[in-house]
Amino acid sequence: MRKIVSKKEKVLIKQLKLIDKKEDKLLIDRKESFLNKKISPYKSKLEEKIPDKLQNTLQAAFEKGFNVVFKKGIKIIEKSFDKDKINEDFNINDYAVNIQTNKKNIKNIDKKTNSKVLLNKSISVLEGGILGVLGIGLPDIPIFIGVILKTIYEISLGYGFSYDNDDEKIYILNIICSAMTTGEEKRIYLNEIDKIAEQIDKGIKVERNIDELIKETSNKMAISMLTSKFIQGLPIVGVVGSVTNYKTIKDISKIAKVKYKKRYLIKLK
Repeated sequence: MRKIVSKKEKVLIKQLKLIDKKEDKLLIDRKESFLNKKISPYKSKLEEKIPDKLQNTLQAAFEKGFNVVFKKGIKIIEKSFDKDKINEDFNINDYAVNIQTNKKNIKNIDKKTNSKVLLNKSISVLEGGILGVLGIGLPDIPIFIGVILKTIYEISLGYGFSYDNDDEKIYILNIICSAMTTGEEKRIYLNEIDKIAEQIDKGIKVERNIDELIKETSNKMAISMLTSKFIQGLPIVGVVGSVTNYKTIKDISKIAKVKYKKRYLIKLK
């Protein structure tokens, strides 16, 4: 006997198929610049040329930054956005989706989230200019991490998820790692994000050492950002900082939006 598929199921199946397509596109940088296309085959060699001392210094700064922000900075970041308003908007739109699950109502949730991300990209450009003037800008790395986490926090709330427990922090760090990597390594992180989401949403404790993951994430960020600076090779360091930081926020927010929306749709099933 053929199973009767409800209207809600049809909508969710279609929405999840669109998510699958977006995930495939995450592995292909179609907007890669002419310069990056030329240099891409030599990227691993460029990474090898990055001085170990510089990479280690930047990695240590990111590591310290994540530890400080995760332990002491969440309440400060929350002062930069209206958490109650985002929760209220989500609850209203989520209620509409549950009453009538259709493309329009789901899109209303997307719209609210997208408006927040655009603002954070602008902040990252201004912040990148500050980092650039200071060279690597090590003292200001916690600020940059704060902008990254603010972006992810607003996206997570926009789809009805929290961000302040260790399991969600592990989920977030994997999102950042996926944005900092390419090819098969990126695919592995994208799959890991889904596994972690399934565990969290089923109430299963995520067995991953958060301190080790902070080190891993810091390493990926240091390599990615230093390689970007080497590839761009622009004399105006401040501009490089702005461009690099904007791209970082853009890449992270793109993955965060796809993954949090996927979690939301799966919970609706």
